[in-house]
Amino acid sequence: MGLGSGQKFLFPSLFIMNSHKKSRILAFQALYAWEAQKKRVPVESLLEFSWLDEPPDEETKTFTHLLIAGVIENIKSIDEILGAHFENWAFSRVQRVDLAIMRMSAYSLMFQKDIPASIVISEAIAISRKFGADDSFRFVNGVLDAVRKAVQIEKED
Repeated sequence: MGLGSGQKFLFPSLFIMNSHKKSRILAFQALYAWEAQKKRVPVESLLEFSWLDEPPDEETKTFTHLLIAGVIENIKSIDEILGAHFENWAFSRVQRVDLAIMRMSAYSLMFQKDIPASIVISEAIAISRKFGADDSFRFVNGVLDAVRKAVQIEKED
C-alpha cells in the first residue's frame, strides 16, 4: 500500500528517514544509555547498535559514530555551554532524554559547521517531541537557540 498525497506519518520508521535523521535518533539513544548508566558504558559498546533488530547502513553508521564519539570526546565543553543556558536549572534537574538530545545537538552546533543550525535545532525538536515529555521541546528549543547564538558570536570574534 503506497502513500497517498494527503497521508502523513507523525513518527515515520527509520527505514524511510534520511540517514542523518536516523543517525541523530540512534546517537540520541546511545547517549541516553551512556548517561543513564553513569557513563560506564564503553564507547565501543555504544557503537555496536545491539539494541537494533537490523544494523544501520554504512552512511548512517558512520554519521552516528561521529556524533556519539564527538559528544563523548567534547563532553566538558558541551556541558559548559549547555549549563550556561540552563537558566535556573541544574544538570541534575534536566531530564536525561532532553540532556542527550541537547548534547548531541550542541556538538553539531559547535563542531559541525557545515550543517545549518536551523536543521540541527529542527531535528532536535522533532526528536524531543517524539521521545521527551509533553513540553520538553520548548526547553530544548530555547537552550539550543541560545547555544546557536553563543557559537555564532564566538565565530564572529
